[in-house]
Amino acid sequence: MPPLHARLTAEIRNGPHGPKIGAFFDLDQTLLAGFSATSFFRERLLQGRMSPQEMSASVLGALSFATGRTGFSGLMSATTAAYRGMAEAVLEEIGEEVFEKHLATQIYPESRALVQAHIDAGHTVAIISSATRYQAEPLARDMGIEHVLCTELVVKDGIFTGDVVHPTCYGEGKAIAGRRLAAEFDLDLSETYFYTDSHEDLPLLETVGQPRPLNPNQRLAQIAKERQWPVRRFKSRGRPSAGDLLRTGLSYASILPSLWVGAAAGAVNGSMREAVNVAGSIWGDLATSLAGIDLRVEGEEHLWESRPAVFIFNHQSALDAILMIKLLRRDITGVGKKEIQNNPIFGPVFTAAGVVFIDRFDREKAIKALEPAVEALSQGRSLAIAPEGTRSLTPRLGPFKKGAFHMAMQAGVPIVPVVFRNVLDAMPKDALVVRPATVEAIVLPPVPTEGWTVESLDDEIRAIRNRYLEILDQA
Repeated sequence: MPPLHARLTAEIRNGPHGPKIGAFFDLDQTLLAGFSATSFFRERLLQGRMSPQEMSASVLGALSFATGRTGFSGLMSATTAAYRGMAEAVLEEIGEEVFEKHLATQIYPESRALVQAHIDAGHTVAIISSATRYQAEPLARDMGIEHVLCTELVVKDGIFTGDVVHPTCYGEGKAIAGRRLAAEFDLDLSETYFYTDSHEDLPLLETVGQPRPLNPNQRLAQIAKERQWPVRRFKSRGRPSAGDLLRTGLSYASILPSLWVGAAAGAVNGSMREAVNVAGSIWGDLATSLAGIDLRVEGEEHLWESRPAVFIFNHQSALDAILMIKLLRRDITGVGKKEIQNNPIFGPVFTAAGVVFIDRFDREKAIKALEPAVEALSQGRSLAIAPEGTRSLTPRLGPFKKGAFHMAMQAGVPIVPVVFRNVLDAMPKDALVVRPATVEAIVLPPVPTEGWTVESLDDEIRAIRNRYLEILDQA
């Protein structure tokens, strides 16, 4: 299966490789749709960690900067003066929280693809941003970006002094940072890339040989046009369009006609299972089609090789359940968190389909609740379950729990791994709107469980999880 963003990354894959090539990325509006400082400010405000003095200084500093009365260094000095006496660990903790709550779902999938293409090419990849490292480092770590050059705050013995390190990483300061990194790692700046949205980064754009305006503001777009720099614009994050909202509404609403047709089929055949099978297969097709999801499947034959089976999948989005229904089509049930039972639409539907609801926070109750799922396997129905247990914020694979594998052992059925790629492109965790996207599903051959023992289970799970890591390029 060719790379999803093959056209976007073609010049990187076909260009020079090796660590002497740099790939520099701005942060805000470039790697993510939005401004990390806004999320950082809001989180501190909501948590009650911002004093009136700091709030006032931040607002006045921002207004002064916006009206051109002060420069960026003045803005930072006004903002960070209130940090004097604060432990650095406080901002480090808030930075992690801001990433998990806000920034993780704002990262452009296309930017992830660009970063990964540069990493795969062996390039020296860096974030060069006017933001502080407390905003940038959690994101850099998640994306596998080794170097972060940013605006630094003065810290002594783990405590902020309230001062800013000069020059700040803004305007010419970014060019200085880029040249410093190039000198340290002997980079060829004539072959180095820099991605940014702002004309304020012109000094570094003019320093590198491969300037790449990305989501450029009006002024940078005009400069790029005059200098014939290639421009890219991403719309997969940020405010959804009217079309996205319409598609999402139609996708949700498609459950109703699916249930009507399923009920009719069940009544004619006198079979509840037939009603569920027909409704599920129609809903899977309708919902994904109306949402603009292009599901591309590799290894589709493995979906039917050995049934019943326990089908496992990496869990990233509320879309996963619909995608599994579309793939498996009939004679299936699932396992979900008990909170879904309270959903006025999906709760009754999933209950009728025999979905087993578990309390993730009560291990003993969860184990007992899984008994009907094992019984369903013995009756010829397959089971779909996410061994991670909860949705991921990012494409990173979480640890696997043992429940799915224990059930397969008890029922004597195989495990069939399904690896999803790019589901977050369409619908990140906690999002309500679905965006059109291409999703890849790689179905691996069934893994027999005969011969598995409780003692060998950890090794069996590790081997299966390692296959996921390989396919997801996370090994």
